[in-house]
Amino acid sequence: MGIEAHTRTITVVSDTICPWCFIGKRKLEAALHIVAERGHAIDVAWRPYQLNPDTPDKGMDRREYRAAKFGSTAISDEMDAHVQAAGAEFGIDFRFDRITRTPNTLASHVLIADARRAGGTRLQSQVVELLFQAYFVEGWDIGRSEILQEIACAAGFVHGPSVGADLWELVEQEAINARRSGVSAVPTFLLDDHLLFAGAQPVQTIALGLLRATENRDSSQMAAAQ
Repeated sequence: MGIEAHTRTITVVSDTICPWCFIGKRKLEAALHIVAERGHAIDVAWRPYQLNPDTPDKGMDRREYRAAKFGSTAISDEMDAHVQAAGAEFGIDFRFDRITRTPNTLASHVLIADARRAGGTRLQSQVVELLFQAYFVEGWDIGRSEILQEIACAAGFVHGPSVGADLWELVEQEAINARRSGVSAVPTFLLDDHLLFAGAQPVQTIALGLLRATENRDSSQMAAAQ
């Protein structure tokens, strides 16, 4: 009896204002290239998480917010410099000097969910990339509806009036469920909804984790088919 191959799904629990999630995306892409060379196909989906769910709808001044959160603007700037150095290794030009607002990210997560509804996980990943670029490179306020509509347009679909309250409620509940399930650090990576690892792990760690999980499953399927 033969084995029917199917694509597995890695789900990334992520927030759109988390710089390590942007770096984690780059690391995941590099790891998936390694996995693909071994003949394994893995799909990527995105699940919402809000680092600051109580952020006002119009956002907050970034420097004031981070100074209050981390103790001083000097500490905040040191953290930004560390992220910039880490991002540069993966071709990301973090421009924290352009970011003036820390937005509430719920609306951006609704855009990501709408993208998946409109074009599947491929379009969803494209929109995640555009959001990261818009916020971390261009310094745009991704809490503003007109910015999100522009990002959707760049991705090739219409976002805005057609999005109903049901999608907003679904996304908000998914973000709440992620926190309730124990997710406390992002990015968190799930393979077929099972925890794989948390944090922006090294590329080789991600690749090995994916390969082991995938090859173990394939071995189990082969044994069951005999």
